[in-house]
Amino acid sequence: MNPLNWALIVMCVLVLGPLISLAISALNLTGTAQMPLLSLANASIETAILCAGVLFLALVIGVTTGWLVSMHDFPGRSIVSWMLVLPFAIPGYIAAYALVDFFDFFGPVQGALRQLLGVKSRSEYWFPDLRGRGGAMLVHTLTLYPYVYLASRAAFTLQSSSIHDAARLLGCRRLEAARRVLIPAIWPALAAGGTMVLLETLNDIGANQYLGVNTLSVAIFNTWQVRNDFAGAAQIAFATLATVIGLIWIERHWRQPDRFRASARGGQRLVRYRLKGFAGLAALCACLLPVLIGFVAPVSTLMSAAYREMLREGVPREFWTVTRDTVMVSGLAAALLVSVSLLGAFALRERHGRWLAATAKLSTLGYAIPGTVLVIGLLPVMGWLDQLINQLFVSLSIPRPGAVVSGSIAAIVISYLIRFHAIGLEQLQAGLDLVSRNVDHAGRLLGAGRLEVAHRILVPAIRPSMLAAAILIFVDCLKELPATLLLRPLNFETLATSLYGHASRGSFEDGALAALVIVLCGLIALLAVNRSLDRTVRSLSSPSSS
Repeated sequence: MNPLNWALIVMCVLVLGPLISLAISALNLTGTAQMPLLSLANASIETAILCAGVLFLALVIGVTTGWLVSMHDFPGRSIVSWMLVLPFAIPGYIAAYALVDFFDFFGPVQGALRQLLGVKSRSEYWFPDLRGRGGAMLVHTLTLYPYVYLASRAAFTLQSSSIHDAARLLGCRRLEAARRVLIPAIWPALAAGGTMVLLETLNDIGANQYLGVNTLSVAIFNTWQVRNDFAGAAQIAFATLATVIGLIWIERHWRQPDRFRASARGGQRLVRYRLKGFAGLAALCACLLPVLIGFVAPVSTLMSAAYREMLREGVPREFWTVTRDTVMVSGLAAALLVSVSLLGAFALRERHGRWLAATAKLSTLGYAIPGTVLVIGLLPVMGWLDQLINQLFVSLSIPRPGAVVSGSIAAIVISYLIRFHAIGLEQLQAGLDLVSRNVDHAGRLLGAGRLEVAHRILVPAIRPSMLAAAILIFVDCLKELPATLLLRPLNFETLATSLYGHASRGSFEDGALAALVIVLCGLIALLAVNRSLDRTVRSLSSPSSS
């Protein structure tokens, strides 16, 4: 067996181990571990309503903005086309904390409204409260619609003008042609973007808990941490995992190539229709509105709160300690993941067997598993590893070390490896696909071995992809809240858990600086992805690549 294949096999075992453990824990019906049917039913209903609302709103915003930017030309289009992805940089829990503060009674919006109406008390006017299901739908929609926007924009851009022109010749107006022809044609892309929206909504715990929405992830957390019922939490987690698997199956079903045929091949691309006057202004406002609410409002709130806190107390010493610990654990996970993903990408480049492709797909399944579900399945495995290590020490007449894995930073790093392996593998595979296989053959003909070809040719060629993968993984580890919150050792905080603690105690302003650092890192990740995409487009469009 090729030694490179072991990287994918190890990652596959890391993913399947917690899932098998979760199934075993869920079937344990002893003691207080009876199936919490009431909690599961209430959380399932709440999750279904929330996911349906978020999916609908994300599709409306994402498809509308993608259609406007891809098929129309209006003042400011080139600016808003990239501004529409800025909410990607803000995690849902940070957006929830900031938007609640922005639209609160003492926030700038209601303050301006009171001055405009000439009222002073809350009873004299009505304003919607973000704390609740509606607020959670708004927060998740504003931070997750870029998944749909990017998918729809790319799909609209790649469509051939023939189907659109045919619809217009048959009497359809532009809106009707988009609704009846273009949107059905890009449905596989919308299914992919919508699935990511649903998975991220399922994974969130910080925003839903803060806004008072009892989703499945929140129910898992409360059942375990509040009611001290680990087996009951495992049963809810198993039901959540079944939901995730169902969503993935539906998404793959809708993306079957035989169901929809791409119409961009062999045809002229769509020509953007110019909007002037009021129509152009309306299109610009429609594209700017989600950016203003989903990015500008939270960032301005964070900057204001951080500025006030720094004026009052300066930068606390705790912030530097938390930042150091966050960089340490996220950097370690990013370095390990890039290394493992590089080996896996090389293995897939050398051989494309069915079993290897299946192993690679299984190894990336962790990205779809919510953090709370992953932790429930991972803890028994870590406990088993701790027992093996302690027995080994006892056999060597050495004192037991205790919780070596489950009670250390290693637990967090392992969860990051499982959750974000898909990012590294896909980024590095995309980078290697841009390098012709003739390079490998030429190196081998000149007498170089596999390792020498990889070290001297392939690694330097995909260095930008490696850097982009490292940045993306680092930022995702930095933002990850559920797994970090449940697996962190005592007296260990990251920027995400520190911010969560401040918000839980009602002092969100004290964590505004940490939130700003997370958002800034998210912006850097967006820049890295944009540069990687630009490099990919240039490589594919260059004459040498044809």
